[in-house]
Amino acid sequence: MIRPVLIAAAALAPLSGHAAAVRQCDGTASAWNLAEPWEQHSASYAQGAIRVAVLDTIEPAGAPVQLLVLAPPLDEIGARRCRIVSLSAEGSGFYDLDFPGRKGSYDPARGLTLTIPAKRFDPRSGQGRPATLTVTIDQNSGAIAADLVP
Repeated sequence: MIRPVLIAAAALAPLSGHAAAVRQCDGTASAWNLAEPWEQHSASYAQGAIRVAVLDTIEPAGAPVQLLVLAPPLDEIGARRCRIVSLSAEGSGFYDLDFPGRKGSYDPARGLTLTIPAKRFDPRSGQGRPATLTVTIDQNSGAIAADLVP
């Protein structure tokens, strides 16, 4: 019962931008949750060093979509860091992400920035409310930041 309350609280947040949550991968990052078709919901950047993919957990119905990020720096055995971008630290996701509509840019001082059209659940209408998710991935420092602007 906590998730519907969290979804409603996130949807009613102020209209200014706020940080989306970036957390370590957990069971949500399972291949079971990769959105289909894979070709339309995943991409690689930086000569394959960075991979992002849409995750769809189906539930909760108003916030099932999250973004998987695999990026350097590599750990001691050569694996990339695995992170999930969500609407909240508790794991509530987005109503939708328009992954094919994303735009990417690179700034050597900041890293790769992805701008993805998104929707957050609006409990008043029961539909998605347009927003923009911005994710910045600095493969040199390992920093991953995410913001959501309605």
